[in-house]
Formats: sequence, C-alpha cells, structure tokens
Amino acid sequence: MNDDHNTVDAESGESTENLDFIRTQVRDDQNEGLNEGRVHTRFPPEPNGYLHIGHAKSIVLNSGVGAEFGGKFNLRFDDTNPEKEDTEYVNSIKTDMRWLGADWEDREFYASDYFERLYEWAQHLIKGGKAYVCSLNETEIREYRGTVNEAGRPSPDRDRSAAESLELLEGMRHGKFDEGAYTLRAKIDMAHNNMKMRDPLIYRIRKVHHQRTGDAWKIYPMYDFAHGQSDAIEGITHSICTLEFEVNRPLYEWFIDNLPVPHKPRQIEFARLNLTYTVMSKRKLLQLVTEKHVSGWDDPRMPTISGLRRLGYTTESVRRFCNRIGVAKRDSTVDLDLLKWSIRNELNQTATRYMGVLRPLKVVITNYPEGKVEDMECVNNPEDESAGTRTVPFSRELYIEETDFREEAPRKFFRLKPGTEVRLKHAYFIKCNEVIKNDAGEIVELHCTYDPDSYGGQSPDGRKVKGTLHWVSAKHAVNAEVRLYDNLFREPFPEAEGHFLENLNPDSLEVLPNAKLEVNINEVTSETRWQFMRHGYFCLDSKDSKPGALVINRTVTLKDSWAKLEAKGKGKGK
Repeated sequence: MNDDHNTVDAESGESTENLDFIRTQVRDDQNEGLNEGRVHTRFPPEPNGYLHIGHAKSIVLNSGVGAEFGGKFNLRFDDTNPEKEDTEYVNSIKTDMRWLGADWEDREFYASDYFERLYEWAQHLIKGGKAYVCSLNETEIREYRGTVNEAGRPSPDRDRSAAESLELLEGMRHGKFDEGAYTLRAKIDMAHNNMKMRDPLIYRIRKVHHQRTGDAWKIYPMYDFAHGQSDAIEGITHSICTLEFEVNRPLYEWFIDNLPVPHKPRQIEFARLNLTYTVMSKRKLLQLVTEKHVSGWDDPRMPTISGLRRLGYTTESVRRFCNRIGVAKRDSTVDLDLLKWSIRNELNQTATRYMGVLRPLKVVITNYPEGKVEDMECVNNPEDESAGTRTVPFSRELYIEETDFREEAPRKFFRLKPGTEVRLKHAYFIKCNEVIKNDAGEIVELHCTYDPDSYGGQSPDGRKVKGTLHWVSAKHAVNAEVRLYDNLFREPFPEAEGHFLENLNPDSLEVLPNAKLEVNINEVTSETRWQFMRHGYFCLDSKDSKPGALVINRTVTLKDSWAKLEAKGKGKGK
C-alpha cells in the first residue's frame, strides 16, 4: 500500500495519526480566552446533492465539538451556486442530519441570508483599493494567472478607479451586462506562490433563478468570499473543514483581516474520509444517478446517508464508525469492512434470529401427519438472554434453501442429499428418500421422512448428524422480494486507473423475488431488523414495500464457511 492510500485496518480501526488535534486546538483556544472562550461550530453544506458518509464524519465532528465544549452548533447552507442547487437537496440534508442526531436548534442559516451584507463588503474592498472589476474572460483570467513556476500578469483593469469599479459592480448586480462580461476580483498579489491569492474572483454574473432569493440578484458571490464572511457573521469560532481547503486558508484569512467583520473565526483542516470500493465525489455520485447506474441518491449501494439508512444502517452504527476512525491530518483510506463491522457488531447484539429461505426448495415429509402443526421453540438472540424465545410453526410441507440440497454432492457437503440425514433447526431429523423433477429435469420438491423421536433436533440414540438446516413452514411463510446488495465497485480504489465507471460491479444487486420468510408481517416497521440464519442481517425497504408485496434488503452478510471452502476449491469431491 502506497502513502496515498494509507488504509485504516478494518479489524483494529487504528491509525497512526493523532486523532485529537482538533479538540486540542479548541481546548487551547478556549483556555487562552480566544473569542471570549466561546466555542461555536457549524456544518456548511452546499445544497447540490445528497450527503454521504464523508459528510457524516464532518457532522459528527462539528456537532460533537460544539457540544463537548459547552458551545453551539449551526447548520448553514452555502447556497451561492443556484445553477446546481435545489430544495430537494436542502430537505434531504436536514433529514439526514436529524437522523444522525445533530441538533442545530433554531440556528438554520443560508449564505443567501447575507447577500446584501456581502455586497456591501465587496464595495468596501473596492473603496479601499483592494478589489476591482475585471473585463477578462474566463480563459484570459486563467492565462494571466501564470503557473506554479511563473508569476501571473496583472489584468489590464487592475488599476481601474474605485468609482468606475463601483459603477460597473452596480450594473452587474442589476443585470446590465451579459454573463462573463465582467467579474469582481480581489487585488492581492499576482506573484504570490499560492495561486489562490492571485487576484481571486469575488463575484461573477449569473442570470439564474435562486431557490430562495428568486431573481433579485444577477451576481453571486464566490464560495471563498461567502464562506468565511458567513462564519464571521454567525459568530463561528472554529471553521472545521476538510484538507482540500488548506490551500484556501490564506485567502479565508485575507478576507477576514480586510473586512469589518464582527468576529474572527479560526480555520482548522482535517483529512476527508475516503472509503475502499466507493467514490465520494458528489459530481461522480450525481453521474451514477443521472446515468441510472443506480436507482437514485438513496440506492442502498450508494455511500449516501440516505442510502445507508435504506440499507439498514442505524444512527448508532454510523456515529460509532465516525468516532472510531477519528480525525487525521493527512489523507488516508478506510477499509469499507470497518463500516460494515460497525453495523454487523451492533445487530449481532440486537437483531432477533429468524429463519428465512431465500431460494426455496419444497420438502414434503411423507410420514408426518397431514394437517398437523407443531410450535417449535426458538431462541430469539443467543447474545441477549433477555430477548427470550418464540415459537415457530412446523408442518408437513416446508421450504429449505435450494443450495442446501445436492443430488450429487461432494464428500465434504454435509447438508441434505439422497439417503442422508440432516437436522432441521429446532425441529427434527429428516432423511431424503425421493427427488421429484418436472419434465425439464428440474428439481421441484423433495420427499423426506422424519424421526419423531428427534424432537428439538436431539437424537435419543446418540447418532451424529453433521448438517443443520434452517427452514420455514410452507403454509405459514410470508412471501417477499429480497434484495442482496454487494459493493458497488469491483476494485478497492475504483478511481485509481481509468474511468471509474469501468469498475462498476455487475453483481452488486441480486433480486430474489420468491423468498419465504418467518416474519410477522403485522409487526414489521422501518426500524425492524432481522438476522436470517446463515444469510445475514436484513431490514424492510420502506420505500418500495407495499401492502402484500414485501421488499427486504440485506444490510450486511454473515460468514459462510462452506462458501469459503467451495470458493477456494477445497469443497469439491475427488
């Protein structure tokens, strides 16, 4: 593993980085009386997409720091780019944040709340000789900016008078000029070694309808101008952001130092979250949605918070994951298995064990009385004694897993095969006597006999039976569509080589339309979690489920020793 992909191990979750440097800085600032000892943080999303697991890390961090130091936490939408923004995204962001447990109380703000003040501050910079209206177009601005090795050239408009720039800015505001005709730029240093400081843009003309301000504005502030000033207006003390904004920090501080802002926040950067087998760019996630590689932003294969919630992740599991990986000062990649561990570990303690047959094969117990039904006692959760027991109906006709029977089985296959005996979980021993096939030669059902003296799966004569199968009563089972989700990408670093879409996993979703489940349909809610024996942990798909048409999603798998043997070629007969 190279330095660019310093992976956090899925088992230990340990990192060599200092996990507490942000809180250390906040504590030191508080002890020194910076900002009167106040601590005030915020989460500033751009409403141009749904939140993903990386945003969850930032939300947990920012809201946590605010609470831990007796401070406040704001939600502020940086809505300065109306071309890509939508109220759908605003609503989804608030839903996801509430689900994560972030509480911004009544402090919900928008950068657009400050458009008038930001405009006045832009005029303040012009009057002070620190900003000017520029007529270069986008290509020319890029050419004049220079390179990392060569200083930039000043714009021909750099010495334009303050009066003329103020007049042009007013015309820009009221839509007198075409888009691209002018921009407002800060006058800093065209030879600065940080290219962000080479007369950056402050305003550009955009004749676009804004979701909140309508058509009142024909110019919109750049993110770098609106961001820090919004922090200052709200009294934010610590602007905690991801590492890619480290290069923007000198500009953030330049604006703060050159404007009459009421407060001076401190910007602190931490490494963004990168996960194996996924992408975290909102642009690429949007591409997956618009090109229909997934069903939407909340597709359970997506790393979005809404996708994880639909997949069956809980608030506690996501927060536990975010706290476990901590914060670092340099980029690293976290193993996706650590995220899966966070929910698997929780559900192992809390989920009731049920029997579910995903690929059903009918079994008829020919010596079991017709019409008879017995209640078999099952333990709800062996990890939690307080969970108690329940009864499961047993009858003459059952379903078992299609993969639990083989007509011609290898030596180490200890499940059901002709002439052999297996144990039905919590029930009886059965032996396969006859295989019934249709005209196409496909197996349609098995005829078996049971040992009535083996009630509860125990043999009175001490004979050993290696295989234990889960099952459901055909008469009592609930039919459901089960969706088995896997990683969206085949490779751990899908963007490493070539186009990321080339690494999409064609087997990331398998739909099983005829699963038979031991489920009390009257008790199923969006909060219900099951462990279907040997298959994994499952939840209701509350979006696609309809009355009489249950849809169940697999949240995370269990380990299957036979599948591992067979995959390695060790389960094959000689």
